[in-house]
Amino acid sequence: MQIADKYTPQEIEAKWYDYWIENRLFHSEPDGREPYTIVIPPPNVTGMLHMGHMLNNTLQDVLVRRARMSGKNACWVPGMDHASIATEAKVVAMLREQGIEKSSLTREKFLEYAWEWKEKYGGVILKQLRTLGASCDWDRTAFTMDEERTQSVLQVFCDLYEKGRIYRGVRMVNWDPSAKTAVSDEEVIFKESHGKLYYLRYMVEGTDKAIIVATTRPETILGDTALCVNPNDPRYDWLAADARVIVPLVGRSVPVIRDEYVDIEFGTGALKVTPAHDVNDYMLGEKYRLETIDIFNDDGTINDKVGMYVGIDRFEVRKQITKDLDAAGLLERTEDYVNNVGYSERTGVAIEPKLSMQWFLSMEELAKPATKAVMEDVIRFVPEKYKNTYRHWMENIKDWCISRQLWWGQRIPAYYLPKGGYVVALTAEEALEKARTKTGDNALQMSDLSQDEDVLDTWFSSWLWPISVFDGIRYPDNPEINYYYPTNDLVTAPDIIFFWVARMIMVGYEYRGEKPFGNVYFTGLVRDKLGRKMAKQLGNSPDPLDLIAQYGADGVRVAMLLSSSAGNDIMFDESLCEQGRNFGNKIWNAYRLVNGWSVDDKTAQSENDRLSVEWFRQTLSRALRQITEDFSSYRISEACMAAYKLFWDDFSGLYLEMVKPAYGQPIDAQTFAQTRAFFDELMRVLHPFMPFVTEEIWQDLAPRAAGESICVAPVPQPAEVDEKLLARFELAKEVISAVRNVRNQKNLAQKEALPLHVIADENYPAQYAPVMQKMANLTQIETVAEKDPAAAAFIVKTTQYFVPMAGKIDVAAEVKKLTEELAYHEGFLTSVMKKLSNERFVQSAPAQVVATERAKQTDAEAKIAAIKEQLEALK
Repeated sequence: MQIADKYTPQEIEAKWYDYWIENRLFHSEPDGREPYTIVIPPPNVTGMLHMGHMLNNTLQDVLVRRARMSGKNACWVPGMDHASIATEAKVVAMLREQGIEKSSLTREKFLEYAWEWKEKYGGVILKQLRTLGASCDWDRTAFTMDEERTQSVLQVFCDLYEKGRIYRGVRMVNWDPSAKTAVSDEEVIFKESHGKLYYLRYMVEGTDKAIIVATTRPETILGDTALCVNPNDPRYDWLAADARVIVPLVGRSVPVIRDEYVDIEFGTGALKVTPAHDVNDYMLGEKYRLETIDIFNDDGTINDKVGMYVGIDRFEVRKQITKDLDAAGLLERTEDYVNNVGYSERTGVAIEPKLSMQWFLSMEELAKPATKAVMEDVIRFVPEKYKNTYRHWMENIKDWCISRQLWWGQRIPAYYLPKGGYVVALTAEEALEKARTKTGDNALQMSDLSQDEDVLDTWFSSWLWPISVFDGIRYPDNPEINYYYPTNDLVTAPDIIFFWVARMIMVGYEYRGEKPFGNVYFTGLVRDKLGRKMAKQLGNSPDPLDLIAQYGADGVRVAMLLSSSAGNDIMFDESLCEQGRNFGNKIWNAYRLVNGWSVDDKTAQSENDRLSVEWFRQTLSRALRQITEDFSSYRISEACMAAYKLFWDDFSGLYLEMVKPAYGQPIDAQTFAQTRAFFDELMRVLHPFMPFVTEEIWQDLAPRAAGESICVAPVPQPAEVDEKLLARFELAKEVISAVRNVRNQKNLAQKEALPLHVIADENYPAQYAPVMQKMANLTQIETVAEKDPAAAAFIVKTTQYFVPMAGKIDVAAEVKKLTEELAYHEGFLTSVMKKLSNERFVQSAPAQVVATERAKQTDAEAKIAAIKEQLEALK
């Protein structure tokens, strides 16, 4: 094929992605190679591609492409999460637009609509990931509610129940009034809220005295069943032991209890007790056997248990009850108040603590091996700082509320008996057998049993992900789970370290007896250049697909990678995408430049070209070694930057200039072949970061067989590096740069060839004279014994160089410039000598620091001596 004149990423990206898919280059089957496995953090079936997905999946793709090119059997498993709360809300909203209420439907009919919605709208994000270049094994796409995953979930539920780990009971839970379901502690986000503190008058029964109680939620007085004070609080010594108070407006007489739980120093020292709607009040209620009155319907409106404000939303009641309390003379005062209020992560509404019958999973025993694995680095966290966050949560873990009051999800396999009690079974038929055995009634029929209406928390599906995607729950000894598990790397955001990461580790040890993955790479949040988290609500988050359409997927990938390091937030600026696209353009134009050279098979390789090739081979090896180290340490951003600089600075900016033939002249065949070989290696180095442009050029570099791809070409390996050779070349680069500076300072044309004289010493890189001569446009480099009086002089390390300036130099101006330079270096030497003359510094500073200062002294003294000689010569 013939590469186009202009770099147009949009024209090549779809072509090559289709090629990869058609040739099944991303597909994996167990074989004799070392496996490399990543499971995608399954995005919600309702999701659309956002900048966080872009970052996460770019990093995963870099890792999996690198592994594939390293000869490993790379398997990246994609999939989706059924997202119970979010999906059900979408379906309910869709039905409402059609004039259909969920309450008018049977469960079966609602689920028909839900599956129809999922097939029509779900999974858009997986299609979008293809535009990014994600090299997933799409044949393995899994869904947390498909048949294999659902059966795995139910089997685990039944097993954990039989082990005594799952239980059912009434507990205080976080209730989401919008979704009308319980949510776990981890799904509650606390935000600073500006509200009010209401001081209410609770009249002491049989007296005209009142106890003032402060609350932020006056509507909950409808459920008050006690008032509590600290027994050590002298302010309430006057209260009789059996004192009772009247709940304001409600008129209910409730006892005054005494408990040291109440903080004497806070507020009035009196606490209203509402056991049904506050977790601490619930504990007091249990301790003192208080009545529990649940005042809320599932949607956050007031129920009919008290007979007041029935059917009105809780926040409307708060406004109204405040007015009514004030009118009744029972509102002492109000104050502005700032406190933390819990909000549902799923729907954004304020959480309502609520007593509810739920299913729970006991976590303490599950947490022990999972905590040990991370703390002992059996599972490695990158960065390590998240280990302490993880340990703190695991050591204070609470039981997991795993039931949700929804229809979309895996239905809890518990079946209730006609006369009370229940059985847990994998199938209805098995449940019937268990029910007959438990009751001793063989006449029981399926119609006598009723299955639990709740579904399992979505995370109860996704915690099995590394096992269930290989069907390792149902078939724990199948060839795939034995080959691919444990997986290698997990790339995820730290905000789901508890939701998902910790739980996957727990279930991995429970069902496989080993870790689910070896390394967890935590990404940061994507923020705008002002530091704000990118969000559609703020209008500061670009559409990733728009970015790809404008800059190309390779350009956007480079933008994400260059600005991201593990665990640190990314300050994203769209100009980075332009930088990424420009890099693609640089690669393209460099390749076109090389392809444009004519080749002479008869011309021998020049010494300049031989030296240039050897230098770049060493430079490439050093960069490959650095990139390998970066990957092993999960410094993905640094690896990308090293590859970027290798191509932009070393190869394109320097090497190609060194070997480029003179205008209209051919290049020798040997140098041309070696240059194209370097291009091949560079494309393979860059491929994990920029898959599309590298494939396009790699395919053009040589004839390729059908189905052949850079995707599976071996990643270049570093050879031994001659550091002395590279250090000598750095000296030559400084000479070239200094000669160019002389031209600029003396207003000499860059095209004008100049001679160069040198007083050679051990720091003169003589072997690179041909390179210096070509790159600095020198007629010759002559070794001399003495300084050249009429010359522009400079020093590289300790070596003195002179560009003869006879007839080209303004002596007075040169003297002035050298005098200024002399003053600077003498001042610098004075500051260095001040340090070195300080015995305390010399004795206490690290040896390397002192050695550095002595090197500065030597360098400054050499430059001062050289400048003085030049000044003397100009007199």
